[in-house]
Amino acid sequence: MTNSLGINKSKKNTKVVVAMSGGVDSSVVAGLMKNEGYDVTGITLKLYDDIKKSTQGRQCCAGQDIVDAKRVSEQLNINHEILYFQKKFKSEVIDSFINSYSVGETPIPCVQCNQTVKFRDLFKYSKDLKADVLVTGHYIKRLQNNGKGLMYRAKDYTRDQSYFLFNTSQEQLDFLRFPLGEIEKKETRTIAKKLNLNVADKPDSQDICFVPNGNYGSVIKKFRPESFKSGDIYNMEGKIIGKHDGIINYTIGQRRGIKISNDEPLYVVKIDSTKNSIIVGPKDSLKIDKIALREINLLGSPDEFKKDVKVKVRSTGKLLNASVNLNLKSPEVNIIGGENGISPGQACVFYRSDNIGDKVLGGGWIDKTNNTNLST
Repeated sequence: MTNSLGINKSKKNTKVVVAMSGGVDSSVVAGLMKNEGYDVTGITLKLYDDIKKSTQGRQCCAGQDIVDAKRVSEQLNINHEILYFQKKFKSEVIDSFINSYSVGETPIPCVQCNQTVKFRDLFKYSKDLKADVLVTGHYIKRLQNNGKGLMYRAKDYTRDQSYFLFNTSQEQLDFLRFPLGEIEKKETRTIAKKLNLNVADKPDSQDICFVPNGNYGSVIKKFRPESFKSGDIYNMEGKIIGKHDGIINYTIGQRRGIKISNDEPLYVVKIDSTKNSIIVGPKDSLKIDKIALREINLLGSPDEFKKDVKVKVRSTGKLLNASVNLNLKSPEVNIIGGENGISPGQACVFYRSDNIGDKVLGGGWIDKTNNTNLST
């Protein structure tokens, strides 16, 4: 008979690794697993060394968060380990973030972190420990069909994190469990208080962990000072109308910082890193209806893409009706009705609704966008 995690073992003989960031979500998951009678080991990843700043901000995976994870583990009387992944995190997440921003993209380091050090490397380490499952505090609904893991948007759409996990492999999804996918955030905090966890009222992490106070420029300036070279600002007709102070200071759809007087507000429509220039235009010039993707990861079958596909092109965005062509060398997505401010470097995640909810079919990185408003 299978247990609540879908493993054909008794709970006490089921080895569970919990990824513990030091926040309330992963701490509650560890508490739930312990209370159910599983053999639990908590593992915390140390990803960067800027301890002073990380303890002052609202990030994860360094400083006070590691201390909190250790304290929760002691309180729950579970084993706890710290893995030191700073070098991997720097080479695979921070460097990628800097490279992407430097060429005018808008990267999502949280996806790359999940894809590499959190799921790939922690997955391997958990397997080495002979764990039966790896459990996290992500808000994801996971179902199992004939031993195969299926991913759905969480019950609490305001907390759903499926967008950030589109690159999860099928092998990883089969091994992963997400106990919070069926509850709302307020319930998580209630459980934390019932468990008397010292992190019950701890604020959620909001900033990118290695970007204290949300100042992306400070991180990039540290490693790539040449990215702040000034250049030209063009209008939609290709005329130079001003100067910018470095493409690194701009993202697609941005209005602030353009500093050009105009009859109507101007927004960043395109960033051209090869020419060190940006193109600006009115809000209606931001609409994109076709995007090309790279590095596709599929969790669904080809038949599921034939109709009723929806996509999400930013973490806070809504699901958009679309058609997906996976047969091209560069897979294309046609967004029905278009969407404003889509940027290369972001993710495009595929969904399909069924009688259970919104199933995640995979996704890819946005490589190029087709803006028909541009003259060049």
